[in-house]
Amino acid sequence: MIETIPLAPDLKICRIINGMWQVAGGHGYIEPAKAVSEMTLYHDSGLYTWDMADIYGPAEEFYGRFHKNVPDSVGLTKFVPNPGVMSRNFVERSIRNSILRMNVDSLDLVQFHWWDYEDSGYLDALHHLAKLKDEGKIRHIGLTNFDTARMQTMIDAGYTITSNQVQYSVIDQRPQVEMEKFCKKYNIKLLTYGTLGGGLLSEKFLDAPEPTRIDLNTYSLQKYSNMVDAWGGWELFQKLLKALHQIAITHDTTIASVATRFILDKPQVAATIIGVRLGISQHIQQNLHTFSLKLTSDDNKIIQEITSQANDLYQTIGDCGSEYR
Repeated sequence: MIETIPLAPDLKICRIINGMWQVAGGHGYIEPAKAVSEMTLYHDSGLYTWDMADIYGPAEEFYGRFHKNVPDSVGLTKFVPNPGVMSRNFVERSIRNSILRMNVDSLDLVQFHWWDYEDSGYLDALHHLAKLKDEGKIRHIGLTNFDTARMQTMIDAGYTITSNQVQYSVIDQRPQVEMEKFCKKYNIKLLTYGTLGGGLLSEKFLDAPEPTRIDLNTYSLQKYSNMVDAWGGWELFQKLLKALHQIAITHDTTIASVATRFILDKPQVAATIIGVRLGISQHIQQNLHTFSLKLTSDDNKIIQEITSQANDLYQTIGDCGSEYR
C-alpha cells in the first residue's frame, strides 16, 4: 500500500517523493518528451508527488507539461535566490514565474533556501513570501537546508513554517541532534534527501574498491563520496553496506529500500526524496517495495552499532545545511 501523509491539513503527499534535481544537469542527457512521458509511469504507480526548484534547469517546465494532463499530481518547488536586496517585486516575480512554469494557480509548497546567513535579507524574503501566502499565490511555506538556530529566529518573528528539507541518511544523522526536537515542538515536518547517498547506498558498491573520480560519474556520486569521507571513510562504509545487505536479504529487499525505510521511520520525517533519472533509468518497483518493509528493533540496532563508530558530522560540519555555507 502506498504511504501518504498530510504535510498540512490540506496537503497530502506521498512518503516517497520523486526528486527532479537530476534535470539540472550532471546526471546524463535527458530528452524532454521522454522525461515528461515517464513521469506518468511514476504517477500511475502511486508515486504522485514531485520535488523541484527554480534552479533545477527545466524541472518546473517538465512538471508543468506533465501536470497539464495529470492535474491530481502534487508539485513542491523551491525559491533559491542569490543573496541581495529582497524586494517585494523580485520575490513576487520569482513566485509568479514558478506558477507559470508549473502550470498551476498557486504553489502548494514553496521551500525557501538562503545561501548566506551573514546577509539577513532572508527575513525580508520570508516576509514577502508570507504576504504572497496571504494573497493565495502560495499555500504553504517550507524551508530548504536551514539550521535550527535560523528556524528559531523565524518562529520568534511569528512566521509559520510547514517543513524543512534536509540531508538525512544512515550516514548523515545530524537532524537527530537538534532539528527533530525543534520540529516536533513547532509541528514542522522534515523532507529528507541524500537518503541513498546519490546511489552509493546500493549493491553496486558492495565489496567494491573505493571509487575513483572517473567512477563517480554524476554530481550526486561526487557529492556523497565526499560525505562518506567526512563520515568515516570507505572501509567503514563497506562495513555498513555489508550490514545493510544482510538486513536486506532477511527481508527479501535491497540495500536502498532498507536505507530508505530507516529514515522514513525517524520522528518528524514526513517523506524522503528519491531522485529520478527520467528517460535514463527508473526504480519504481524498488520504491514501492519500501512501503511494505518493516525494520525490526534488531535491524535498527545493527545499523546504529556501525554508525556509532563514525565521525560526528554535527561536530565536524555543523547543523543541517552548514555544508552549503
